[in-house]
Amino acid sequence: MITFTVNGDSRQFDGDGDMPLLWYLRDHAGLVGTKYGCGAGLCGACTIHVDGVAVRSCLTTVKEASGKKITTIEGLSPDGDHPVQVAWRDANVPQCGFCQAGQIMNAAALLDAEKSPSDERITEAMSGNICRCGCYQRIHAAVRTAAGGA
Repeated sequence: MITFTVNGDSRQFDGDGDMPLLWYLRDHAGLVGTKYGCGAGLCGACTIHVDGVAVRSCLTTVKEASGKKITTIEGLSPDGDHPVQVAWRDANVPQCGFCQAGQIMNAAALLDAEKSPSDERITEAMSGNICRCGCYQRIHAAVRTAAGGA
């Protein structure tokens, strides 16, 4: 039996420990905010937090999550008022919206680790999340705003 915490709730899983955490979250926990993008950890659409660190849930197995604290976009802020989410709305970041959960989760982990990252650091940290609509300037501006450096 594999146990972990998802968005503050204790969970148990008695299935294939090699299953990607992405599929546990979507198919077993019903948390569909985490998106399947490439399945190879290259696009960042499936980004979640494991013990506060941004990881690609398509590459992280359920077994690797054992005993850990998992946060998805649904658990980042139940009312949608996390500073990154507010900045995203204020900057009108999303266009198609597909990548946004992963972008927000990556930005939130960056700002948890670094309260006031430089522009270069924001660009570097966010470079692993692909936006097919090319909203990179708005993404960068929202991260800067959430960091308090509007």
